[in-house]
Amino acid sequence: MLWQPTTTTRNNANLSHFIQWLAVHPSYKANYADYEALWQWSVQQPDAFWQAIWDYFKIQSDGTYSAVLSGEMPDVRWFEGARLNYAEHVFRQYSVQRPALIYGNETQAMQEMSWAELQRQTALLAQWLRAQGVEKGDRVVGYLPNIPEATIAFLATASLGAVWSSASPDFGAASVLERFGQIKPKVLIAVNGYGYGGKVFDKMDVVTELQTEMSCLQATVLIPYTQGSTAMALPNTHYWPDITAPSNVAEALQFTRVEFNEPLWVLYSSGTTGIPKAIVHSQGGMLLEHLKYATFHNDVHVGERFFWFTTTGWMMWNYLNAMLLAGATIVLYDGSPGYPDMGVLWRMAAQQKIHHLGVSAAYILAVIKSGFEPSTLDLSDLRSIGSTGSPLPPEGFEWIYSHVKSDIWLTSMSGGTDVCTAFIGGNPLLPVYEGEIQCRALGCAMESWNEQGQPRTEEVGEMIVTQPMPCMPIGFWNDPDGAKYRSSYFEDFPGVWRHGDWLKITARNTLVILGRSDATLNRQGIRIGTSEIYRSVEQLPEIRDSLIINIEKEDGDSYMPLYVALKAGFTLDDALKKRIAQQLRTDYSPRHVPDAIIEVPDIPYTISGKKLELPVKKILMGKPMAQAVNIGSVRNPEALEWFVGRL
Repeated sequence: MLWQPTTTTRNNANLSHFIQWLAVHPSYKANYADYEALWQWSVQQPDAFWQAIWDYFKIQSDGTYSAVLSGEMPDVRWFEGARLNYAEHVFRQYSVQRPALIYGNETQAMQEMSWAELQRQTALLAQWLRAQGVEKGDRVVGYLPNIPEATIAFLATASLGAVWSSASPDFGAASVLERFGQIKPKVLIAVNGYGYGGKVFDKMDVVTELQTEMSCLQATVLIPYTQGSTAMALPNTHYWPDITAPSNVAEALQFTRVEFNEPLWVLYSSGTTGIPKAIVHSQGGMLLEHLKYATFHNDVHVGERFFWFTTTGWMMWNYLNAMLLAGATIVLYDGSPGYPDMGVLWRMAAQQKIHHLGVSAAYILAVIKSGFEPSTLDLSDLRSIGSTGSPLPPEGFEWIYSHVKSDIWLTSMSGGTDVCTAFIGGNPLLPVYEGEIQCRALGCAMESWNEQGQPRTEEVGEMIVTQPMPCMPIGFWNDPDGAKYRSSYFEDFPGVWRHGDWLKITARNTLVILGRSDATLNRQGIRIGTSEIYRSVEQLPEIRDSLIINIEKEDGDSYMPLYVALKAGFTLDDALKKRIAQQLRTDYSPRHVPDAIIEVPDIPYTISGKKLELPVKKILMGKPMAQAVNIGSVRNPEALEWFVGRL
């Protein structure tokens, strides 16, 4: 046990207030002795639970609904007949007491944007979009960094009942077209370039190609974000400063309330194989889920400052903006988390008095290796650190408490683009145990199943969700009969959601993620999560990165090579190979020892930071690279090319 909530923490927790509210509200009058009892109620009576969320947060809507949910998973409808607007609930938090946004980048000092200015620019952009003919259901897309203009563009789009989608400018043209091309947007909002790692990247050629290839576009808005070629003559192109100029008079910001199950935004699967799936989430589903998770599981209080390091191409950007619903001031940073050194985000947290700091597990491990010491800074305002993206190993937990703050609340969480939230994560009422995620989120009926579809405790199994949640997609774009949607989540176990992660639920109801189940290693009938291998191997000082693959043979045998990228100055000799094998044997078991240890120049990753385990496996088994992976989604294609013909 690394952390326990104090009496003050428990008393002040939003979750405690919700429990007290349930006890006295005339519609519920229910007393729950502990979180486990509350969670059981939330998944056994989903109608009552989600109605309670609706009531507790005083959802503003038109129309009436006869049922909270109808149908069976995956064909579920929520609150049919009710009409609402996500952006309207964001602006319920309007305040003159605190800024709405704090933002900066590698060359620009942090600045504040008031709620009045956020509202003014959102109203002006919404007014302009309406003049371009953008209506309910039309798509507006952003090729943007994590800057205030992206937040404004999303809120303006949502206010109209239109559909938002975004990609970060580190995506190449082909990758963006594979995403945006599916949904046929009316308007593109883009930057002329962006900065990262001390360098400036001009993106006007990509903007030009997007305009040329997407004939559906009726207008483009260009943001002159970097010095460079903004004066290029482009058709039907308008400039952001002209639309949002201080001299422009904005009509009052209006909100088009749409049916609960209407689209809010489109997110995309990582696209490691084939064209990325265009995942559609609903206005109402995201509203209820984000209010629930931000308030109860992140314990965000009105006026607190919330930061998550993300780009607009990752669902955590949507999640970061959702914190506005809870009354937080959100902090936006555009740049490299390692430039000029690994201390940049920690110094920002200290200077901006951030209360909640969110990063990836890979970032935490990189800071550990860099030797930077956050404990030397004044982090007295920081009360939680969030981690997601991949499993955070136990040494990551231990480092946070030894090198950041001993009384910090570490909220490791796991969810995904599929639901734009976390299924499992933080809980301000429960302890934090090393290497374990605190709880299953309210309303998430999660279990760990074996191959026979039986729930198990203290065993590694498939991550399964047995009850519907409003945040589950309303479908995929261009999938009218739902066939792609069903095959993605409901094929293996009909009627229940299979997420694709290996999960262990402990006897105390904490959780451990062991990597993707579709990249799992099966050695002599024993399941091994890839994260176990990485956790063990990458603690060796010589190892910069690693990738493990298990290739099944027709005779029932298998071949499991481990690929390692070494730090400068080291050589993969027999002595190092023996140390790697011994480390795995000591940390886990002889089954974890690979059949071969092979040096590679680099490990291939997606743009969103996931190791390309499955595509490498397919390439090694002889599949052409074009069929094994969508190159547009790969951060470092040359690392992938190395594996061609290597088996």
